[in-house]
Amino acid sequence: MTTPDDGVAIAVDDLRVDRGGRTVLDGISLSVRRGRVVGLLGPSGSGKSTLMRAIVGVQIVRSGSIRVLGEEAGSPGLRRRIGYATQASSVYGDLTVRGNLRYFAQLVGASPARVEATIEEVDLGGFGDHVVGRLSGGQHTRVSLAAALVGEPPVLVLDEPTVGLDPVLRRDLWALFKRLAAGGTTLLVSSHVMDEADRCEDLVLMRDGRVIAAATPQELRDRTGAADVEGAFLALIGEEIQ
Repeated sequence: MTTPDDGVAIAVDDLRVDRGGRTVLDGISLSVRRGRVVGLLGPSGSGKSTLMRAIVGVQIVRSGSIRVLGEEAGSPGLRRRIGYATQASSVYGDLTVRGNLRYFAQLVGASPARVEATIEEVDLGGFGDHVVGRLSGGQHTRVSLAAALVGEPPVLVLDEPTVGLDPVLRRDLWALFKRLAAGGTTLLVSSHVMDEADRCEDLVLMRDGRVIAAATPQELRDRTGAADVEGAFLALIGEEIQ
């Protein structure tokens, strides 16, 4: 059993999830350390989003257990302690950026000053009074991310947060993620873009509903002899096929 003091923010043990009559997660086990940027990588359909939903506590599971900050996933006590940004929009298109963040700030007890700070963190300082529905796709994504950040939760679960963003903004967001982790926040960040792997401190590689490796980027390269994480991922798949 995970306790709040054992250095583990998220502990998943033999998790199995079925959706639409098929097994989506097949015996997943992993640990996410506190204060780390952890990349959850794998191709589309590998089960990343389902695993994240289970960790947040909004996914029905067949068996297994998940504990977050020492509590069972989905527990009422975790509602203000986990920030979750999905691939789909989680904000209101008919409200301004500032109006959205004020609303979400009220839900989690964050201050008006925190609203303004969060707008700056996601590089939307000039768009606070803009209606979200009129923003570009990348800006819309940043508003959803800001909604997850505004309450300063100790755990952030971010599903493909950099999709559709330009390279400069992607770089800036990863720098923000690292600053948050340095302050003690735990971030689980999914991506299907392998070149983002080296921005993470730890990696969890998934394929077909299973974890095929969990290590640092350097450990994966050392294990496989590959020059990069994408090569390591392909090498690990090759080992499974043989």
